[in-house]
Amino acid sequence: MTSSQDQGNEFYALTVNGMRHQVQDAWVGESLLYVLRERLGLPGTKGACEQGECGSCTVVMDGEAVCACLVMAATAVDADIVTVEGLSTDGEPTDVQRSFVDAGGVQCGFCTPGLIVAVHALLERNSSPSELEIREAISGNICRCTGYGRIFEAVRQARDTRQQGAQ
Repeated sequence: MTSSQDQGNEFYALTVNGMRHQVQDAWVGESLLYVLRERLGLPGTKGACEQGECGSCTVVMDGEAVCACLVMAATAVDADIVTVEGLSTDGEPTDVQRSFVDAGGVQCGFCTPGLIVAVHALLERNSSPSELEIREAISGNICRCTGYGRIFEAVRQARDTRQQGAQ
């Protein structure tokens, strides 16, 4: 870990959304969720259960979807972290974000960022997931509003859009 200590406070750097961020005056036990939201000002990653059960804090770390509440930020120093803010370019919605809106896969919106990050991670590693693989990929994300039907439709739309674009 590349860090230094100054009177009990930690200093380290994280690579988030392709940019290097200095984390200063940190407690070594802070979660990645806390650091993203409170120290780096990236509020898209939501905190709900703080136990890795709901998926609202899903980020991609080194290509894998993880619950940021379960990762100590100081252990992610050499990792490549992508949050929901880092998925799109030039402020345009991604294909997954558009499909969630088009299919009505958003209601209150609290779970949406975590679901979108999880779906991006799925489609990056498997461009043609089966229904079972879709269900497995988002099984760690709890939505209390939609009943999941529209969320599954959004994932299928994004998958199909990517498949059509690849042809």
